[in-house]
Amino acid sequence: MNILITTLATLSLVIPASAQVVIVSAKNPISKLTKEQAAQIFLGQSRTFITGGQAEALDLAEDAPLRKAFYQAIANKAPAQMKAHWSKLEFSGAARAPKALPTSAEVVKQVAENPKFIGYVEASAVTAGVKVVLTL
Repeated sequence: MNILITTLATLSLVIPASAQVVIVSAKNPISKLTKEQAAQIFLGQSRTFITGGQAEALDLAEDAPLRKAFYQAIANKAPAQMKAHWSKLEFSGAARAPKALPTSAEVVKQVAENPKFIGYVEASAVTAGVKVVLTL
């Protein structure tokens, strides 16, 4: 029993519940992404995973605090900068902004169901259907 408690305590130190994590489907062959690789997908600069499979980013709602923190951490961009970034890409036809979902639970559900999706959530929202490929 002490070993189990020690193991759980150690795991909680590795990925705090409040940490932001990038997730993919448990069916996706990706096991790890760098911050730069994730940023390329979430900024519309890449549409594929490093293994070559199609990658489609999912976002949280514009007013979600986690969204603001995520883009600050991954791209050092504020919400207004991200809005300008996507306006430019969409206007030029180069890319379209990720689909925004209302909750982390919905992001987890969609990512679990489709190996092409990639999303970000708080670590406490992770379920067995997804796997963490980056912790911020």
